[in-house]
Amino acid sequence: MLDTLDAAAVGRWCASGLTALRRHQGEIDELNVYPVPDGDTGTNLVLTLTSAQQALAMDLGTLPEDGTTAHGHALRLLARGALLGARGNSGVILSQILRGLADTLGGVPTVAGRALAAALRAATTAAYAAVARPVEGTVLSVVAAAATAAEQADSDDLRAVTRAAAGAATRALARTPEQLPALAHAGVVDAGGRGLCLLLDALVEVVTGESPPGPTPVARPARPPLTAVRETGSTEYAYEVQFLLDAPHEAVTRLRATLATLGDSLVVVGDGGSPAESTTWNVHVHVNDVGAAVEAGVAAGRPYRISVTRFADQTAAPDAVPAPDAEPAPAPDAERTAAPGVVPAADLRSVPAAGSRAAVVVAAGAGIAELFGAEGATVVSGNPSAGELLDAIRATAAARVVVLPNDPDTQAVASVAAREAHRLGVRVSVVPTRSPVQALAALAVRDPQRRFSDDVIAMAEAAGACRYAEVCHASREALTVAGPCRPGDVLALVEGEVHLIGSDLVDTCAAVVDRMLGGGGELVTLLTGADAPTGLAEAVRAHISQRWPFVEVQAYPGGQPHYPLLVGVE
Repeated sequence: MLDTLDAAAVGRWCASGLTALRRHQGEIDELNVYPVPDGDTGTNLVLTLTSAQQALAMDLGTLPEDGTTAHGHALRLLARGALLGARGNSGVILSQILRGLADTLGGVPTVAGRALAAALRAATTAAYAAVARPVEGTVLSVVAAAATAAEQADSDDLRAVTRAAAGAATRALARTPEQLPALAHAGVVDAGGRGLCLLLDALVEVVTGESPPGPTPVARPARPPLTAVRETGSTEYAYEVQFLLDAPHEAVTRLRATLATLGDSLVVVGDGGSPAESTTWNVHVHVNDVGAAVEAGVAAGRPYRISVTRFADQTAAPDAVPAPDAEPAPAPDAERTAAPGVVPAADLRSVPAAGSRAAVVVAAGAGIAELFGAEGATVVSGNPSAGELLDAIRATAAARVVVLPNDPDTQAVASVAAREAHRLGVRVSVVPTRSPVQALAALAVRDPQRRFSDDVIAMAEAAGACRYAEVCHASREALTVAGPCRPGDVLALVEGEVHLIGSDLVDTCAAVVDRMLGGGGELVTLLTGADAPTGLAEAVRAHISQRWPFVEVQAYPGGQPHYPLLVGVE
């Protein structure tokens, strides 16, 4: 039993937590709202904590000269390793929880119960701050409940406080379906919260020497899980635009008037600076013309951290928070300050040549990677860590880089890499592409003769104008908004929502293309997957030629896993 948490105990906690996550990795992966074979929260948490453990093992023996305690140094190594190795929303948020613990306990001589309670509160604050729009019923609720229980224990008994925090987290996890309708509809608890409960149980084991009484209970009704309905924003306006702005009050007054004529849901808030001086503002608006909204910001002052979200792409997912609104706060353009301690000064070796540009694109599939490479992009394999994306950004040797993540989870990781790149003197913009077909549309309009910010806007607009669909086989029995499905049924998802269920792959692919073209379109892009049957693209192309003779079709072997066909319509 421990009365305080030292560096050795931090290492044992990491090892024990990683073992627990690996043991329950498949179970957490299956806590997926959608009956498709790509749930990966458990995998992302394992990869993130593995990176944290590796960072701890490499540098634990070298204490910094700033007076940091040994246990504080260990926690900071964990937080840094988790940040650079973070995979998906869940991994990014876990890295921020570790950072909150490290920031609080780094200067505490001994970690007793009250110190741990304060650290859990700081971890909660850091986790919420990492999310643009916090949503209850996620890992955020679980860590907040743990912090509250630890504070209410009001004791320096480390064992009592640890048990209180872990018990409250378990109870909060069981309540997540009551807080988030998407989880209740799917019959699952929050996947990221489940992972955090395992880590807190591991901490109890390290501190008390007692094994947890059993696995944290996972609420599952007898009925099959459902597919959640994705919520959308304004029905009149298609895009949400948000950015930070350095500008004087007088210019912002004009900006408000301009934006009010372009859309709705307008919110402009400042940091309380003097009216006579330039102030930092947070600008939010729903519009149809993204370029006009950003241009209005340029006319008013200096906009940065520009975020463009297409409402049709929003998903209420079980991994921590819905995407994209509730992802860890994005860094589309270079931030003025980066997270402290993330990149050592020794790594700030060179500043890329001014004016040079590059694109970094995430691709899952050899054929897709070849397509992006032909467009002059640097390609990173699917589900990268923040460190891998940062390496790719640095390898371009460009001063300005656009990143196309092609997946909601990877957007969070790309934002971390963008913040890291800023410390290297690289300006990085993340265009929130959700499918490779959107990235192809974005790269097609790239123009190095434009200003970088204008080029990013054009790429974001092109990606947003490209509707996408995915065709796969159901991995389990479920009730979707399109009706019930059984394992092996063919599912056609349009922009993340199940629209069609069929028994024949070619027929279902043709039907989903018809549905998409019914809303208009001049160009269809087809990417066949690694397990696509021979002749699938040709059969769909022939159907389009007969049914939609004036529509152009481009078909390529994509090689992506899970999805025999990806479709883009522009």
